[in-house]
Amino acid sequence: MGTDVTLWLALGAGIISFLSPCTLPLFPAYLSYITGMSVKEMKENRSLKVKKRLLTHSLLFLLGVSSIFISLGIGASYVGGAVQNILTGSSGLLLQRLAGVFIILMGLFVAGWLKIGWFMKTKRVQTKPKTSLSLAGTFFAGMGFAAGWTPCIGPIFASILLLSASNPTQGILYTVVYVIGFALPFLVFSFFIGSTRVILKYSERILKIGGVAMILAGAFLYTGYMTRVSTLLLNLVQDTWLANLGMIFL
Repeated sequence: MGTDVTLWLALGAGIISFLSPCTLPLFPAYLSYITGMSVKEMKENRSLKVKKRLLTHSLLFLLGVSSIFISLGIGASYVGGAVQNILTGSSGLLLQRLAGVFIILMGLFVAGWLKIGWFMKTKRVQTKPKTSLSLAGTFFAGMGFAAGWTPCIGPIFASILLLSASNPTQGILYTVVYVIGFALPFLVFSFFIGSTRVILKYSERILKIGGVAMILAGAFLYTGYMTRVSTLLLNLVQDTWLANLGMIFL
């Protein structure tokens, strides 16, 4: 399987999960919940103390999210490895094709061309503490987010779990990269929370592009062309890099 391309797919899936309609719009409310600060205060008060609070709680929240996601990734890798050991050698190809089909379906869903009502459910923070959560409380809030938000981001993350099962030796890596993809925009928007409105304007286009990328990746995975695509892109990048390097020294 083309690991390089698949890693980019896992990273993009994490980013798409954060930008999804049931995560990004509620991000300010969640950040307000774990920090105990109003959205207005987070936008206007840019003191070092506020930045430190935002960073600390954001990191702990993401650690809580990561603990759930990575645990599931480890479990999927273990199950996938066990299945491939029990069944014949063709089981790996079967899991790969199942992952490809599922990723295609999720790509259609992400792009908005396939409607699945259960996946469109959202959950809202019902209460807001007067003060910020404790550090341990923020960590457990992250675990609760990862466990309770599955109707929305679950379909995308399930694609990563299927990839992990179909390629157990790389399964944990796929999950870690997915978590990184989810964490990066989370941290960026923690410090530039006012930018969420700008991104929301283009979220539909972003999701369509991401959906098309998932459909193509799923098709390559199903047909077994993922390795060829990965090798082709790697050679293209290497040739471009060598050409630019040669121009520098000429």
